[in-house]
Amino acid sequence: MFEGVAPALVTPFTKDGRVDEEGFRKNIEFVIENGVSGIVPAGCTGEAATLSFQEQKRIIEVAVDVSTVPVIAGTGSNNTKEAVELTKYAKDAGAAGAMLISPYYNKPTDSGLIKHYETVANSCDIPILLYNVPSRTGINMGAHISAELAKIENIVGIKEASGNIYQISQIIELTQDQNFAVFSGDDGMTLPILTLGGRGAISVAANIIPKQMSDMTSAFFEGNIDAARRIHHATSPLVRALFMETNPIPVKTAMNLMGLAAGGFRLPLAPMGEENVAKLRYTMESSGLL
Repeated sequence: MFEGVAPALVTPFTKDGRVDEEGFRKNIEFVIENGVSGIVPAGCTGEAATLSFQEQKRIIEVAVDVSTVPVIAGTGSNNTKEAVELTKYAKDAGAAGAMLISPYYNKPTDSGLIKHYETVANSCDIPILLYNVPSRTGINMGAHISAELAKIENIVGIKEASGNIYQISQIIELTQDQNFAVFSGDDGMTLPILTLGGRGAISVAANIIPKQMSDMTSAFFEGNIDAARRIHHATSPLVRALFMETNPIPVKTAMNLMGLAAGGFRLPLAPMGEENVAKLRYTMESSGLL
């Protein structure tokens, strides 16, 4: 679907809590102007868990309407039937692909995970990215599950946010002869994952530093490892600051400080603590963003 960086887009809200469509459009234009290879609306960073079904569908529609790069729509759910419906909708709306988080709360067995993804993949002819993020779902999708699902023709990759570099290496090892791409789901691990054979990142940081994140992956693929390493180290303090509190609280706070559309949060997420806002502001000033 793409190679390089795709921001996991925030969902901006108006003061009265509605989706800020105009701001969302401007954010998409901003990241595309700064070199991203794709965009991912309605994922965890987009607060999909607190969006209504209709809001999630509308966000996908708007992203497809605005974007000149591939749109990989977040269509995951812990309810397989809902995931099927959203994924079908994304295809009909014109998305290039769909990204599905592994079912949260239910804690399915390996067999249940496989059946969940098989059901969605078989219901809709659209390229699908798996999304493994144990910190949010309560379960880890092991390398053997990813490799098994990679055998399904339209399951073409995974966003890996387990934080386990050995597991990520094993996924790449087991799928290297298949049409299956591994993308970093953790900005701080993007460069190490690229060195193992990863194809890019689905990035939180790219909401505010899309050029730097895109330049790092481009430098790597062009063989300029030193340049990629310099960008990695230069952006690392900011990346760490973006995860001082639960994502997307820090990145939306940063966007508000920069004048980008973000707005507030939907409960149960709450505004960032004052001490951490001060730390974030200092890091942004040191990075030249403010």
